[in-house]
Amino acid sequence: MERFDRTLTVAAALLLTALGFFPLADWIAGGPAMPGWSDLAGGWWSGTLTVLGASVVVAVLLRKRAVLPGERVPIRLTESFAGAPGLWAAGLGLAALAVYLWIAREVFSGRPLLIDEIVQVYQGRIFASGALSLPVPDYPEFFSTSHVLNLSGKVFSQFPAGGPAMLALGSLVGAEWVIAPVFGAVSVVLFSALARRIEPRPGVALAASVVFAFAPFVAFMSGSHMNHVTVLTWLLLGMLGLARAMERPSPRVLDGMMVGLGLGFAATIRPLDAAAFALPAGAWLLVRTIRTGSWPALLSAGLGVATPVLAMLWINQMTTGAALTFGYTALWGASHDLGFHLSPYGDPHTPVRGLELLNTYFVRMQSYLFETPVPSLVPAIGALALTRRLTPFDRYLFASSGLLLLCYWAYWHDGFYLGPRFLFPMAPVLVLWSARMWTAIRSRFPSPIVARTLGFSVLAAAGIALFVSIPLRALQYRNGMLTLKWDADAAVRREGVRHALVFVRESWVAQLVARMWAAGLERADAERQYRHSDACGMETALQEIEQRGLRGPAALSVLAPLMQDSARLVRSPYTSDPTNRFLPGSAYTSTCKARLQEDQQGFTLLLPLILARTEDVIYARDLHARDSLLLGEFPDRDLFLLRPATTGVGAEPQFYPLRRDSLLAAWRKGE
Repeated sequence: MERFDRTLTVAAALLLTALGFFPLADWIAGGPAMPGWSDLAGGWWSGTLTVLGASVVVAVLLRKRAVLPGERVPIRLTESFAGAPGLWAAGLGLAALAVYLWIAREVFSGRPLLIDEIVQVYQGRIFASGALSLPVPDYPEFFSTSHVLNLSGKVFSQFPAGGPAMLALGSLVGAEWVIAPVFGAVSVVLFSALARRIEPRPGVALAASVVFAFAPFVAFMSGSHMNHVTVLTWLLLGMLGLARAMERPSPRVLDGMMVGLGLGFAATIRPLDAAAFALPAGAWLLVRTIRTGSWPALLSAGLGVATPVLAMLWINQMTTGAALTFGYTALWGASHDLGFHLSPYGDPHTPVRGLELLNTYFVRMQSYLFETPVPSLVPAIGALALTRRLTPFDRYLFASSGLLLLCYWAYWHDGFYLGPRFLFPMAPVLVLWSARMWTAIRSRFPSPIVARTLGFSVLAAAGIALFVSIPLRALQYRNGMLTLKWDADAAVRREGVRHALVFVRESWVAQLVARMWAAGLERADAERQYRHSDACGMETALQEIEQRGLRGPAALSVLAPLMQDSARLVRSPYTSDPTNRFLPGSAYTSTCKARLQEDQQGFTLLLPLILARTEDVIYARDLHARDSLLLGEFPDRDLFLLRPATTGVGAEPQFYPLRRDSLLAAWRKGE
């Protein structure tokens, strides 16, 4: 078994080294480039040499000192943790909760920012209202947004029900922003309980608990609205139940129930993540049951899994119409699912492309996990390289982590937000192995100078992260996505906008996409079309489609030929919208020139306004002459146009009053 364990640890160390330290994506022809690789690698070298060099000098200068001030403090802390682990776990959880809540409010303004967050909060509010979906409006093209379905008369989000259900708890009290911090703090408590069960050295368990609680990747994610936070909480509950079961010759019913409920609820949030951790756990329980002949733990685990999963499948049945069909598959088609095929965006996902994505994830993890000048994976790689024996739970984590990587190798989307978010379930594993580095090096190199060099290196790296890197990252997040942080409800109150229909001026391309939806194109078809077509060509084609009343495949047949020139497209030099494609040598029509001029005047986003709480104000996408449909539906409302006064970064949207008669006259002239 030792040889097998050694093979696993060496293979894991080599895999992390290859994916985390080499620009494979740059070396593979035709793939995405690793942005800023030379600067990144240069920063790793300079940061590591600075920390290590300074630490060696200090260790040598202080080599004659038997004991340094504060050197015995870790021993006292370890003894305290060993004597009162529950108290330590609770204290760390409360401290982490305070940090996460601060991040949520002061860094992210208490608002969902990524489309995934916004749409799940939207669905959470639907759940909190006592419904599974909303009715489709008469003219959905004015209100629809990506990741939201209009299916069989129902409006609902594409995500599995579990994530929005967690956010619905916050919706009930009007504070969805507290959910991820609370779940993040619970994760800290669960991880601390898990660490002291699977790690026999109290000092290592304590270090892992502290590092996990305040690792920047974990902390910033726990201040968001992302479902990666809630799924990790349930995964940790399942892992804790499994660790308890592994301690006993015959697992108990409660242990099995913890495993089942944890992994079952995780499956309702992120089924892929749950499957990666559930399959090895289920296999272990099954083998143990066969060996012992004791079935209660396995049966209770099955019941625990089935309860939340059956609820999720029922919700699928009531929304998509099929228990095994999730919203994202109903919205985007089979191209959204795992596998090597064309993505919903029309780009091929191949095994090589999957390798490139894994490479970028681990390279990003080097910075985002700990934010230290030394690459974040160095401690885990060092511990793995020096470890010869594994515990049964270590092998379980190896199996689960390997399955997770295989799943995301076969998944087409680049999961980047606040770090490599698809690898978030691996944060506990990487933190645990990072905490083991100290004892692994001390056992192999017992020299006091080595110990002190390592200690000073850890302190120096942590200090630079705490006082330099983390504040800079927080400032970056605070100053980013300003449009999505704009408080529409406060602006409505400030401007005195009441009983109004507000047309939101989005970019020209966003309008084209909505018009394709209105023409009956599937979301994947519309996505591929706008990514691979000249904007003015789409405008002209859509005018023809709307005049002839074409829908679905007939409309697509008019648009599809535009993609034949996709290889020649460039980003349009005439607008600040990065999604606008231009075919060099083509001429703009008068309508296209007018749309470009509007883009230059400023545009904003409808997406965050689906969460506006001012019920007396209706926000709708501005579609020009098509807006007359809504004027007829809401004849007594005041009219406003919402757009920024300028196209500058962070320019706040403003309300511009509109006259109904002037709009109608302009539309009659074709303006």
